[in-house]
Amino acid sequence: MARIKLDMPEKFVFQTKIAVRITDLNYGGHVGNDTLLSLIHEARMQFLHHSGYTELNMAGAGLIMGDVAIEFKTELFYGDTVLVSVVANDFTRVGFDIFYLLEKTVDNKSKLVAAAKTGMVCYDYSLKKIMGVPPGVKEQLGL
Repeated sequence: MARIKLDMPEKFVFQTKIAVRITDLNYGGHVGNDTLLSLIHEARMQFLHHSGYTELNMAGAGLIMGDVAIEFKTELFYGDTVLVSVVANDFTRVGFDIFYLLEKTVDNKSKLVAAAKTGMVCYDYSLKKIMGVPPGVKEQLGL
């Protein structure tokens, strides 16, 4: 079976810490795949906010997630704090990728929890159609 293998950027421009809540746990007693996607969404919202944007207004464009890829590496449990590093990369005319590196500290060492990428598409919600990446966004979000 082929596995997803992400080619992660070397540099990230934003970091945030997110605490794992008791409501984030599934029946296995750890963070499930659906919650990990929610943690990535929270990190994206904070990244955009830090840059002066939202998912509904990024310099006049809305955003839609066109795809997602996640490499799961280790479990998260209640009480863990996740350090999420974020950067936008691979810009095209109508979209770009956002990369996420999720880590936790175990025995004073950083341990990779997951690597992820979301493909974001610029969208005009009023016209219900894809639009171009607004000027200046690449410089504001990327490296």
